[in-house]
Amino acid sequence: MKAVKTREQLIKAYIDFFKSRNHKEIPSSSLVPANDPTVLFTTAGMHPLVPFLLGQPHPLGKRLCDVQKCIRTGDIESVGDEVHHTFFEMLGNWSLGDYFKEEAIKMTFEFHTKILGIPLENYAVTVFGGDKRIPQIPKDDEAASVWNSLGISKERIAFLEGGVLESDNNWWGPAGNVGPCGPCTEQFFWTGKEKAPKKFDPSNKKWVEIGNDVLMQYVKDKEEKFNLAKQKNIDFGGGVERTLAVLNGFDDNYLTSIWQPLITEIEKLSRKKYENNRKEMRIIADHIKAAVFIISDGVIPSNTERGYVLRRLIRRAVRYGNILEIKNSFTKNLVRPIIEIYKSTYEELINNQNNIIQELEKEEEKFRKTLESGLREFEKLVKDKKELSGKEAFLLYQSYGFPIEMTKELADEKKIKVDIKSFEAENSKHQELSRTASAGTFKSGLADNSEKTTKLHTATHLLNEALREVLKDKEIKQKGSNINPERLRFDFNFPRKLTEEEIKKVEEWVNDKIKKKIPVIKEEMQLEKALKYGAQAEFGTKYPEKVCVFTIGDKKNIVSKEICTGPHVERTDNLGKFKILKEESSAAGIRRIKASLE
Repeated sequence: MKAVKTREQLIKAYIDFFKSRNHKEIPSSSLVPANDPTVLFTTAGMHPLVPFLLGQPHPLGKRLCDVQKCIRTGDIESVGDEVHHTFFEMLGNWSLGDYFKEEAIKMTFEFHTKILGIPLENYAVTVFGGDKRIPQIPKDDEAASVWNSLGISKERIAFLEGGVLESDNNWWGPAGNVGPCGPCTEQFFWTGKEKAPKKFDPSNKKWVEIGNDVLMQYVKDKEEKFNLAKQKNIDFGGGVERTLAVLNGFDDNYLTSIWQPLITEIEKLSRKKYENNRKEMRIIADHIKAAVFIISDGVIPSNTERGYVLRRLIRRAVRYGNILEIKNSFTKNLVRPIIEIYKSTYEELINNQNNIIQELEKEEEKFRKTLESGLREFEKLVKDKKELSGKEAFLLYQSYGFPIEMTKELADEKKIKVDIKSFEAENSKHQELSRTASAGTFKSGLADNSEKTTKLHTATHLLNEALREVLKDKEIKQKGSNINPERLRFDFNFPRKLTEEEIKKVEEWVNDKIKKKIPVIKEEMQLEKALKYGAQAEFGTKYPEKVCVFTIGDKKNIVSKEICTGPHVERTDNLGKFKILKEESSAAGIRRIKASLE
């Protein structure tokens, strides 16, 4: 195989290849999804592209590629083995209604075999094998035929059946209840030392998945029917960590250059060797890396949603540091090697270094004060027992700061059950712990461009400008937002709580603009021109070279101008009455407003 030793070499090879196939590179989006209530974090490169997968034209055209930073919380308990990660990077390329199945498969194959040099004898694929419960969607003989024409033998093509209703077995989506979906075809690399078997068995762990082409040819509607899509899309995703490992002949991702500086630092701190403490060191490295990126994107530890996931990651890492007998506060020591690994791609890590260290130190110090006593209490509670009650689990959570997942993990190690249902009931009496934080999802779908959501997108632009006007502070900028059909949530930089009078004035300002029936105009322009035009940009967000700008107002009287991809109304009088529901602190120097339209 060709020499691809480092993360930088792999990413460059990928981006250069797809640029040569007329794809435009787009920047990595924030881990905190903009205006997307369906997920806590960006879990794949396609999340920021949902409006364009649904038919909205992208300013850079129909062929796109990138490397996207991602967080997935569903596998936290699996972290500790050779291949699972909470934070990872995803190579992605898309066709938005341009090329489809045959060309996509051929490009993926060429990249893997010609650019990366993966030999054919170590290559295999899966394709969608149909679902007997949904007979109108046939098995994907077309994809199999394309692979076969490229030299992949029939023995190396596995049809996986029955995935439409579970979004597995070579079927993707929709991400929510409705939206684009379709069959997948995944690519695998043989990692065994012996010769690859002639027949491909996907359950053999020596076959490692290195890529997946999602062939979006259906749209699921509210009646749960699967209709052929008007715009057929391609969404390829390939994990950087996993691909780099197999290219370098490792069966352990943590042996690559993406992880070794971190592992080396943990070895120094613990005075122990990786080969004897693999699980513990992998968990610490993974969780603190994820925490560094999450904090960099504006999240702080808390007991709800993203903050809860962050707290859980830091505390789990500290617990495993305790197992390795690292006596002093150590998480801050891992920030420097993480920044060194990624500084060429993510400037935000360098810019936010001090804040990252500060938040890690605060959370670790807080947890260290109760960790030892909490572990002693746990040992007392489980002595001679087969089950830990909800009240006891809640005691560990409330008094010692043990996330319920940590208590469950400790109990699993002793083969003791935890009454999770009664824990939740106990917890709800005191405060709401977001269970969606663990699942990472909300009820509505990624494709929620409903009328209510569209109106709230536009209202958010008016709110942003109202705050700048009423508070007489032109330095106020959006620091994050979240919109669902019921309400908008808007974070902005401001040093103090708003007064009741200020809140009332902000409401009145927005409602005045709504009554005036002001037009909302969308334009596409170069990013440089948009910024010179004075269009507001979300703080910390990287934008492509060409963007959409929404202007509320005409040339004589411009109320607001922002770079945005969300759906918007055509005139402000379509919005209804604007009402602020709550104004509160979100983080140090960051305020949060929740509002609705009546």
